[in-house]
Amino acid sequence: MKKILLIGQTGQLGQSLIKDASLFDFKIISFARKELDITNPAQLEKNIAELKPNILINTSAYHVVPKCEEKPELAFLINSIAVHQAAKICQKYQIQFVTYSTDYVFDGTKRSPYIEDDYPNPLQIYGLSKLAGEYAVLNYYPKKSFVIRTCGLYGGKEGSPQKGGNFVLSIIEQVKKQTVTEVACEQIISPTYAGDLSKATLKLLKKNTKGGIYHLVNEGHCSWYQFAREILKLAKINKKLIPVDRSGKSGNMNRPLFSALKNTKAKKLGVVLPPWQTGLKTYLYEMPNLQ
Repeated sequence: MKKILLIGQTGQLGQSLIKDASLFDFKIISFARKELDITNPAQLEKNIAELKPNILINTSAYHVVPKCEEKPELAFLINSIAVHQAAKICQKYQIQFVTYSTDYVFDGTKRSPYIEDDYPNPLQIYGLSKLAGEYAVLNYYPKKSFVIRTCGLYGGKEGSPQKGGNFVLSIIEQVKKQTVTEVACEQIISPTYAGDLSKATLKLLKKNTKGGIYHLVNEGHCSWYQFAREILKLAKINKKLIPVDRSGKSGNMNRPLFSALKNTKAKKLGVVLPPWQTGLKTYLYEMPNLQ
């Protein structure tokens, strides 16, 4: 049984990986942030040297997009510099390294789902910091490093600790408080359930394939407005949603208008996530308190 050391145990994806690891014959070990912090390379190396894992999985990130604009140094520290240091440590101990990236490395002008080899062009600090992390990992330790890009991630009972929730939880909370809710309709995404991403990641690791960039998202794409409509439909909440075209703007910051991702590399290995509607249905079924 291979051993995984996990960074980010309290996040949406980290929680799912802990839950799913045994299903794929992995043993997973994780700690609270004070014991295992991605920005503390000495602490990380100490844990790797003592625990001797076969795989390091990093799910931590600074991913509140507007805050990245306000604190670019912190965004680059967590999303690129610390990831680079982790890759160096993994190379030293010759273990596999898995880290996650984002659809925001693209500018959205392609107007169709991005594949792994498409040219990145981030529009904001968050995307820039994640792309820098990708380059640092794959340039330094390409042989055994996996950069997994995903999109529109949601999961967990409370969602992301950083964001204080996720889109699904936020929409349900918002519509219960107001008669009419506005939702962006111009941004096209691939909403991805953390439980499906977790299982796909572990399945990919079982393939013993080569490292590189992989897109793992629930199949299909939609706008945030269409996603919100499906959430209310499945949760049986009868409230009015209004589609709003914000042109991808959040203040002075730009978001990609079409950042859906397409899984081509993992699919060839038999690793495919279900349609986004199925992922959402599974999440709501597992969270009966949302109904």
